[in-house]
Amino acid sequence: MNKIVKTDGTVGKALAVLDEFASVGRPVRFNEMLVNSSYPKATLYRLIQTLTNQGMLSYDPTTQYYSLGMRLVRLAHAAWQQSSLAPIARVHIDALSKEIGETVHLAQLDNGQVLYVDKRNATSPIEMFSQAGKIGPGYCTGVGKAMLAFLDEERQLQAVKLQAFHTYTDSTLTTPEALIAELKEIRKRGYAFDREEHENQIICIAAPILSPQGKVMGGLSVTSSTLRHNLDDLTDFKTNILHYADLIGQDAEAWHFPEQQSTSPIQGN
Repeated sequence: MNKIVKTDGTVGKALAVLDEFASVGRPVRFNEMLVNSSYPKATLYRLIQTLTNQGMLSYDPTTQYYSLGMRLVRLAHAAWQQSSLAPIARVHIDALSKEIGETVHLAQLDNGQVLYVDKRNATSPIEMFSQAGKIGPGYCTGVGKAMLAFLDEERQLQAVKLQAFHTYTDSTLTTPEALIAELKEIRKRGYAFDREEHENQIICIAAPILSPQGKVMGGLSVTSSTLRHNLDDLTDFKTNILHYADLIGQDAEAWHFPEQQSTSPIQGN
């Protein structure tokens, strides 16, 4: 569970606690949350009670476990429809998956990280980390690097600063300098690779989804295993993935893409 480093008043604290619950990935008791929380016991309890009263958390008095509430499900569904590329891209990732028979991922950037918003499994699925709704690292996934490479210079540098540079495999890029050099090559080439950088035996080719003005809207990847393919094999899918990434970008042109903002857009009078 991540320690809380910055909040925006009570709402920020409550959302940070909600993030902590989500990161556990299962129902959890209060004492377990307390051990990993940076808040005092009384503060944490108050925030959890508020979240429970608002339906953001659910509490089972018999087991004394808290879990994410159904109100979050409703909000997530609305966000998926309003702020996700997934509804627009569905027909295209269906077609791409059918053409190549490999796993296809659709993703968007979230504070420099990869938010997987949709996925189509291969004809013969393989076990891997990525699932719709999961957050993955930007610096060591093909789709993450594809999106980072096409950000403008200022936003790219900000995103690079947000990377953890944890070493997942022997192929992981572990410094900002190495990542920036790789991003320059990706931008020249037009597409990215994951060379077993996040998971051993998992490789991919990925392309950015750009607006007609060149703005990064998301990313598309084709993922496989070294047990079935090598990078040269995946390069054969280059034309397919670039074609469908372009189609998604065209279809999303009229879509209101939500801007990522570091501060609230609401200003006081």
